[in-house]
Amino acid sequence: MNKVVANADEALHDIRDGATLMLGGFGLCGIPENSIAALVRKGTQQLTCISNNAGVDEFGLGLLLKTRQIKKMLSSYVGENAEFERQLLSGELEVELIPQGTLATRIQMAGMGIPAFFTPAGYGTEIAAGKEVREFDGKHYLMELALHADFSIVKAWKGDTMGNLVFRKTTRNFSTSMAKAGNITIVEVEHLVQPGELDPDQIHVPGIYVHRIFQGSNYEKRIERKTVKMG
Repeated sequence: MNKVVANADEALHDIRDGATLMLGGFGLCGIPENSIAALVRKGTQQLTCISNNAGVDEFGLGLLLKTRQIKKMLSSYVGENAEFERQLLSGELEVELIPQGTLATRIQMAGMGIPAFFTPAGYGTEIAAGKEVREFDGKHYLMELALHADFSIVKAWKGDTMGNLVFRKTTRNFSTSMAKAGNITIVEVEHLVQPGELDPDQIHVPGIYVHRIFQGSNYEKRIERKTVKMG
C-alpha cells in the first residue's frame, strides 16, 4: 500500500465537519504544524480536538480556536491561551479537563483495544461526576473510558514510506500513543526516507498504525518561555 501523500492538504482531504481529532505534541513541542495550518485553510467546523493542551494564541491549536473551528477540547493544560480562556468563559467552547496521566492512559488503552480502566485520579472531585466508582483494597477508583478518534494527526522526526516512525527526544510525548488510537493516522515528518534506512531497533511506532505520511516543511518549532506580567 502506498502511504505517501504530497502534502498536508491531501492528507487531510476527508476530514469533515464534526470529526474527532487527536493532535500530538506537548505544549508546542512536536506539534503537527503543517497539518494544523491545513485544517485552518480547509475551514472544517465543529471539531472535537483531543490534545494535551490547546496551543497558544496565534500558534498551534490556538490557530483553530481563533477561527472558531473547534467545538470541544479534551485537554490537561490550557493555561497559556487567552482566546481559549475567553471562549470557555463565554460558553462558546465546550471543555473537558482531564488529569494528564488519565488522558495519556485513556489514549493508550484505545490503542491497546482496552475499553476502560480504573484510576484513583480525580476521585472526590468534580472530575468524578457521573462516573462509575469501585472500591479495590479499601481505595476508591473511577472508571475511565478509552479515547478514540476519527483521525490521529502527529509529527515525527523521521519516517519511511511504509509509515515506520522515529521521534526525536521529548517530541515522542503523546504522539506515539495517539498514532495507535485513531481510525486513520496521519503523520507529517521532517525527513521522509526509504524503507531500510531506519534502524529497526530505533523505531518508536511501526508502520502498521500509519495510514498516510508526508514530508513536512517550514517548521517553526517554537518553544514556550516563562513571562512575567507586571502590575
